[in-house]
Amino acid sequence: MLPSHAELIWAIAAAATAGVIIRPFGWPEFVWAAGGAGLLIACGLLSRTAAVVGIARGTDVYLFLTGMMLLSEIARQEGLFDWVAAYAASAARGSAARLFTLVFGIGTAVTVFLSNDATAVVLTPAVAAMTRAARAENPLPYLFACAFIANAASFVLPISNPANLVITGDAMPPLLEWLPRYALPSAVSILATYAALRWSQRAALRQPITRDIALPPLSSAGLMAAIGIAGAAIALLTASALGAQLGWPTFLAGGATVALVLTRSRNGVVNVLRHISWGVLPLVAGLFVLVEALQATGVTRMLSSQLQRLAGQSPHFAVWAAGAVLGIGSNLVNNLPAGLIAGRVVAQAPDQLRAAVLIGVDLGPNLSVTGSLATILWLAALKREGISISAWTFLKLGALVMLPALALSLSVLN
Repeated sequence: MLPSHAELIWAIAAAATAGVIIRPFGWPEFVWAAGGAGLLIACGLLSRTAAVVGIARGTDVYLFLTGMMLLSEIARQEGLFDWVAAYAASAARGSAARLFTLVFGIGTAVTVFLSNDATAVVLTPAVAAMTRAARAENPLPYLFACAFIANAASFVLPISNPANLVITGDAMPPLLEWLPRYALPSAVSILATYAALRWSQRAALRQPITRDIALPPLSSAGLMAAIGIAGAAIALLTASALGAQLGWPTFLAGGATVALVLTRSRNGVVNVLRHISWGVLPLVAGLFVLVEALQATGVTRMLSSQLQRLAGQSPHFAVWAAGAVLGIGSNLVNNLPAGLIAGRVVAQAPDQLRAAVLIGVDLGPNLSVTGSLATILWLAALKREGISISAWTFLKLGALVMLPALALSLSVLN
């Protein structure tokens, strides 16, 4: 490929990625990703066949995301998350610090078993409502907990983050291999994130909150949604333990849960489908096409050879360098495209090096508001609640929270 072609591909990919992050004119993220992909094809820089191949590579991710969005939306509509949040506020018994810990724990569970996007999209509005009910003077500590745990706990299980599927692809390790590899780094990531957040928000968490919390009833449909989510989690853990791909099990579990819940609910299937953020799918598809074009420039082969050379010279340093570079780099280009490229680069790398890359891609985005799709969705959820967080405010807190967590997680990786 001529250098001018490669440079043009990089320019279009960079512009499309910047559009996803900045969202000029308020246009949705998927417009920029899909638009960049379409421009590559229109300019003859990528064939239609190659684009179709790129889109097809994401099939498992599309199915996974669709299933998770179905589970999250039906739980939201049936009030399951509002019910959980209200009981957490009641259990805090007037203690802002205790409430923070409960929110952090709930966010961890939602991230682990429903993915980090569910924490951002569904739990955040529930927590915002909970802080109003608890008359919390400053709601930001609890909302920050939703944002940061969404990334900090996203490599506990393969299902905790769509980026895990992007990076590992067809080489997703079985659950019994995943858990020993990521259990300790995940625990360190979660605890370090909690400690840094709790310390940074200590002044706000001294403020009292009300003990008088109205506890909404959980409908039979809401209870069925909870049972469906538990069943889906068991099905996904089983599929992961068997080394199977997670897309179809997630999609089928989400569809079955919605079908069962709607037998007890006043909501209809159209109402469920109407509130799902379908734009996520063309967003991811567009990113897969962009990465397919970037691969044609030879960048993944070059990076792979450089990484293998570094690993041969100093395996320990290579692990730290890969994790740190991906952790910081994910905030510059968003972790989905970073993960797509990294997955190709480390396809033949040692297990420890692949694990360091995955941790960097998952945890690194806690540095800035542009780092991950989950954080972008979290900001959108806050905007709907009338709450604004500046990029600089998040960056200052992100540096305090993410950098120690990343360093500690990489240090215990074996």
